Amino acid sequence: MELRERLQGYRPANEPSSEIRSPSSTGTDTFSDLKDRIHTGVISELGPRLYNETLSPAALREVVLNDIRSRLAEERGISTADRDRLVQEIANDTLGHGPIEPLLQDEDITEVMVNGPADVWVERGGRLQHTGIRFTDEHHLRRIINKIVAQVGRRVDEASPMVDARLPDGSRVNAVLPPLSLTGPLLTIRKFSKKRLDLVDLVRTGSLSGEAKEFLETSIRSELNILVSGGTGSGKTTLLNALSTAIPDSDRIVTIEDAAELRLNQAHVLRLESRPKNIEGQGEIPIRELVRNSLRMRPDRIIVGEVRGAEALDMLQAMNTGHDGSLSTCHANTPRDAISRIESMVLMAGIDFPIRAVRQQASRALDLIIQIERFSDGKRKITSITEVQRMEGDTVTLQDIFEFRTDPSLGDSGGALTYTGLRPTCGKFERHGVPLPSYMEQHQFGSADRPGAAERGATSIFGARPGPGLAERRAGR
Repeated sequence: MELRERLQGYRPANEPSSEIRSPSSTGTDTFSDLKDRIHTGVISELGPRLYNETLSPAALREVVLNDIRSRLAEERGISTADRDRLVQEIANDTLGHGPIEPLLQDEDITEVMVNGPADVWVERGGRLQHTGIRFTDEHHLRRIINKIVAQVGRRVDEASPMVDARLPDGSRVNAVLPPLSLTGPLLTIRKFSKKRLDLVDLVRTGSLSGEAKEFLETSIRSELNILVSGGTGSGKTTLLNALSTAIPDSDRIVTIEDAAELRLNQAHVLRLESRPKNIEGQGEIPIRELVRNSLRMRPDRIIVGEVRGAEALDMLQAMNTGHDGSLSTCHANTPRDAISRIESMVLMAGIDFPIRAVRQQASRALDLIIQIERFSDGKRKITSITEVQRMEGDTVTLQDIFEFRTDPSLGDSGGALTYTGLRPTCGKFERHGVPLPSYMEQHQFGSADRPGAAERGATSIFGARPGPGLAERRAGR
């Protein structure tokens, strides 16, 4: 294509530039041909240097910016504002993630949702906001998606149109292509803060109370098996990361995930990541096989990023065979629902277990269920810390140690995570010589031996039954 033809769509230098065309336009950036040509030239010229590990990211970006500027200097009819914009956009395409690169660098944004090349949304402060950002066309969006998934050795195309991946900083990526998507390529990126949050940070943000923090730290040191339960986007992985900060540095930890997101700072951490099928439909390594293999790696603790299927059986068996202190997450609306979800996932293993046997395994394996919830105002808070007790008949008994007590005058998320006064009955605290927090030590016996226990719906440690907890929030409990 001749230069004159490529520049036919250019705006005059005195015409105000506009990054985004109106919805009624064709959706094609007027500079798309030039951007594609310069982008291809930069890749061809600097290709080997783009992967030069001796250059820092800042130095590499400066090399790319200088090359782009020199190429654009040969073009005429471009205003200074458009020229500066093109330099940044082409650099983002070359080194970053195209138009959404500024969104990924914004610390206030927690999720980026691309619903096609011309429809980009973000989550900021727990609320969805539409942006004016757009990709040139579907080809441009697909190129960015392919670049993201290729970084972690995965692929996405018409033959395999769905993929889970991650960015180098651990942010979770999901992409869906046509024909599964009827509105063009879809891309969802759940960002993780560059600062690793710990339990102190959760107390400061109001997600956790000081008393609950002390109890959770004691539970981690006592090697209780903990399941974090919550809905999509409620903060389960963030909480799991925060809980892991209380694990002693001397423990050997194996983490198992679909896409590696956990960031542990202990000295002895082994990270495993599942692998999807290759282009021939072979080579898949599911989480279940990784859980089995981890048992041969002499772990002190096993952390499964999320249980979604048959791996729940292997996780429960690991917790029941000497790997105390293990952690995991699952999707559920209440602690009672979390137990039911675990039962269903165990049955997905295809083994004909009696349901009572499954419940016995769950009650013996799990010690605590932490329920976390995202409220309508976008705030994420822990709403209960529940102890899993023994079987009573065919029912797994639960007991709330902490529950979120609402204060309607403070809005939807107003209230506090409050100690219920029930002393945990798990014997691991005494076995490991870890004293309970001082506010619990005064309760030396079972829950029925304290005033108000009958009203809370609890009996002694030899026959506890679940209390109602947040009745207005847990109608199904």
